[in-house]
Amino acid sequence: MAKIKYAYNEDAGKVAKAAGRSLKISPKHSREICNAIRGMEVEEAKDYLEDVIAMKQAVPFKRYNKKVGHKKGLEGWPTGRYPVKAAKQILDVLVNAEANAEYQGLDTDNLEIVHISSHRGYVIRGWTPRAFGRASPFNTPTTHIQIVLGEI
Repeated sequence: MAKIKYAYNEDAGKVAKAAGRSLKISPKHSREICNAIRGMEVEEAKDYLEDVIAMKQAVPFKRYNKKVGHKKGLEGWPTGRYPVKAAKQILDVLVNAEANAEYQGLDTDNLEIVHISSHRGYVIRGWTPRAFGRASPFNTPTTHIQIVLGEI
């Protein structure tokens, strides 16, 4: 298996890392979720993602927000969505990073997200049939997620 390089290179104390590779989620949704939870404590981020999955809390869409409706509960930014599928995958990677921190002997009660990023993965090419024997592309994007946790 190839060695994965993280976008975070600083060694400021002990950190715990986790990565999700080639997740079948939207890169645009992943970017907005990562911006929303960057810098949060782990428990706060897990509660936030669970609220997004339950569609109680909207994620503010700051870059990819054309024709996106306003959502209640957003402070300082009106447009948002509920990216449930991406939130589930990012929550799984966050739980994995927390388990890695516990294995390394870090205090799991005082962890914060030092670095979180999403990068576009490869595109799974596909086709969908059309009328008169033709076909159109139906591609599935993938996303790579990196999370680095550190003690407060």
